[in-house]
Amino acid sequence: MNKVILPNSTIGIIGGGQLGRMMAIPAKQMGYKVAVLEPECGGPLSQVADYEINAPYDCEEALLRLLNLSDVVTYEFENIDGNQISRVETKGYLPQGERPLLVTQQRDREKKAINDCGFQTAPYERVDNIHDLKQAIEKIGYPCILKTISGGYDGKGQWTLKSELDLENVQSVVATTPCILEGFVLFTKEISVIVTRGTNQQIEVFPVAENIHQNHILHLSIVPAQIDAKLRAKAEEIARSLIEKLDFVGTLAIEMFVVGKDLIVNELAPRPHNSGHYTIDACNVSQFEQHIRAICGLPLIKPDLIKPAVMVNLLGQHLDYALEMWKKPEFSTAKLHLYGKVEAKKNRKMGHITFANQCEVELSEQVHQFLNNFPK
Repeated sequence: MNKVILPNSTIGIIGGGQLGRMMAIPAKQMGYKVAVLEPECGGPLSQVADYEINAPYDCEEALLRLLNLSDVVTYEFENIDGNQISRVETKGYLPQGERPLLVTQQRDREKKAINDCGFQTAPYERVDNIHDLKQAIEKIGYPCILKTISGGYDGKGQWTLKSELDLENVQSVVATTPCILEGFVLFTKEISVIVTRGTNQQIEVFPVAENIHQNHILHLSIVPAQIDAKLRAKAEEIARSLIEKLDFVGTLAIEMFVVGKDLIVNELAPRPHNSGHYTIDACNVSQFEQHIRAICGLPLIKPDLIKPAVMVNLLGQHLDYALEMWKKPEFSTAKLHLYGKVEAKKNRKMGHITFANQCEVELSEQVHQFLNNFPK
């Protein structure tokens, strides 16, 4: 059943980081109230929320308080106990349910789900000890990537193995932590697609982004992705098919590798995503507003790219430089978004800046100029 949640209702968000903050802003603009559950007070989302509950995410009492306070509840990240959500969801309205969490929280489960939907991933094997690792390497070969089953992001919880010499570095990891071993994919580009599915079953896909990473952290998202029209259409079709077959509600980010004329699905995130931040300034609807519309049972908006864009991630070490550059007249059209985090630590995501221009040559030149002395 498609339950419609209208403005002046309260949207509860589990998680108080920047993604929740960027969900809350369009929700507030549309007239909703926002409640947040987060362990510590004063986070990015709480600065714009109406109600704040401070408790661990797995605190059943706190989850029930959020459900009782809210007309609909969503989450801003996937590292929440799906089983806990399953236990409490009947006490309120959580249209996404626990399924997206249970599917995406463990890498082997996620890859199996993708394969079961008919799409290709890198070859992988489950690894629970050093014996498993050696057997997996015999099947997959070098080079390969060892990843923890759960947790880990921005390059954390990952080790590239190029030869037997690298095994010594990960013996303690596989002895104590469940992992998977993935085959190394020789890709030419990495792309991502943001797709949203409403409780009314409507599906809409955002323009494909091309992503460039530095030190395993997203550095740039370029839209439209510099790939041919057939690959772009294929990526969009994979996104539509995956979210429907997985029966997910809300926003789903799908990372893919371009390998020749083919696409390999890398990872899923059942929420708005860093690589979709460009949608705030370059599209007629943002991934965050679309997510709110989806969980509230409202009609989705067909996304349209208004201008080609490049989104630049701003980490702690970039902040002073970015502010100094942003105040210059030549960058006056760039859109700055800071997340309200108090301490600017190295490699901590503090914000992003989006450049948009109808002329892709001028856009490229402006971004190049901005990044000319960008800190590492």
